[in-house]
Amino acid sequence: MGDPSGIGAEVTARALSSLGSIADFTIIGDASVFSKAASSLRRKLTCDFVDLHNVRCKGFSFGKIKAEYGKASVEYLEKAMDLLKGKQLDCLVTAPISKEALSLAGIPVGGHTEYLVRATSAKNAVMLLLNKFLKISLLTRHLPLQQVSPSIHKGLIKETLLLTRNALTSLFLIRKPRIVICGLNPHASDNGVLGPEENRVIIPALKGMRKEGKTVDGPLSADVALYKLLRKEYDAAIAMYHDQALIALKLLDASSGVNMTLGLPFVRTSPLHGTAFDIAGKGCASPLSMQAAIQTAIQCCANLKNA
Repeated sequence: MGDPSGIGAEVTARALSSLGSIADFTIIGDASVFSKAASSLRRKLTCDFVDLHNVRCKGFSFGKIKAEYGKASVEYLEKAMDLLKGKQLDCLVTAPISKEALSLAGIPVGGHTEYLVRATSAKNAVMLLLNKFLKISLLTRHLPLQQVSPSIHKGLIKETLLLTRNALTSLFLIRKPRIVICGLNPHASDNGVLGPEENRVIIPALKGMRKEGKTVDGPLSADVALYKLLRKEYDAAIAMYHDQALIALKLLDASSGVNMTLGLPFVRTSPLHGTAFDIAGKGCASPLSMQAAIQTAIQCCANLKNA
């Protein structure tokens, strides 16, 4: 359910109301909060609810950043992990959590992806962002811009490329994925004139991958790479940093945006937005990105079983 005080409960309720019985749904959260968020629904939800009773009803209100709510959001994740490990669930869809609330609670979790990597002891993980137009993996995730360049190395490029390729074949049933990698610098550095990273790290890494028989194009200037991706010349792109991908995705269509974590032992998706505390509890949050996240998780699970 995500942060109890955010829009997670509302968009979950509204998305499930629209999707009906396309899967057996289990909601993990606090029932008192969820009932408030779902009070305006005309259609009664038919799903299981795991109520952790971890939000005090007295004094609760939407749109507040509190340590209590940060702690609750992690407890929902812990319960989900127990159910996944027990094979009681096939996949996981997470509503947004608040890094600020987590910090107030003294919980050293960078976000969902970081939590799930630690909880599953995953060797590598990649954030794949998609909407109905584009699929883009992130080489680096939530890093300050000044830390992006020092974080890029050949091993990271190889891991990201392999996990992206495997996801395209197993989760999206693309037999021969076409992948392009974006340059870090403007014009992909113009052969080193606008920055050293392409010549020193990115190009040698891609040469090594090609010697191993892996097809990948680039590095191309990010604007060119994403334009070619939009024109269906590629199945996916790899962006160097967070906003290089997010700006394109949200400009084209934020409502169908989905975040996936590759490299976990199960399918995990989430909507492509945050807690939106400013509109939480007002009944105006769009459920479309959450709806897309749920549909993507279900379809990828089915594809994985049939791959």
